[in-house]
Amino acid sequence: MSAPRPAALRPATADPPPGLPQFGHIRRYWDPLHESFAAKLLPGEYYVTLHGEMICTVLGSCVSACVRDRATGIGGMNHFMLPLDRSHGESAWAAATGAATRYGNVAMERLINDLLTAGAKRANLEFKLVGGGKVLAAMTDVGAGNIEFVRSYLRTEGFAVSAEDLGDVYPRKVHFYPETGRVRVKKLLSTRNDTIFARERSYLQQVSAAPQTGDVELF
Repeated sequence: MSAPRPAALRPATADPPPGLPQFGHIRRYWDPLHESFAAKLLPGEYYVTLHGEMICTVLGSCVSACVRDRATGIGGMNHFMLPLDRSHGESAWAAATGAATRYGNVAMERLINDLLTAGAKRANLEFKLVGGGKVLAAMTDVGAGNIEFVRSYLRTEGFAVSAEDLGDVYPRKVHFYPETGRVRVKKLLSTRNDTIFARERSYLQQVSAAPQTGDVELF
């Protein structure tokens, strides 16, 4: 696959490209390794960009939908933790400000709606899915539920999935380039700390570091 566009080469001191106002809380920074500005998602977050930014996250049992308009390059990604809020509004997550996007149904609706509001066309949307690993053997397979949900959601909404890397037993690091549609997935085959496992138990923590192995390209 081609490298990130040459126009993405900017000094680390330059400001990121203009962002949409609803995403002011998202961490954005210059990534010298990938020679691109990047937006990093934590669990329960999503992001939409109109520019040549990379969007990245780390997934355990969570799932990310990488979505873009093939014609304009407007794109975004989410990171949801559970399929649906079945608490009828009584869940602490549902009550917390901004926490509703931890649930797949809300995360998918908001991502798609924000893409359309930003100028993407529904007929041009391309979907690539990543995540849903069973990273804790003794834990209920939350990842399988997330996978079942997102596939069913897109099928019901009339969207096709162009590529996916779902399931198995590994956490994943994801890099998404909406402008080109490129998705790089790095499976984390081993870990030296309990960060991923602690997050999977609580659904509230983000991974910090892990040894990495081979890339997978989603075309």
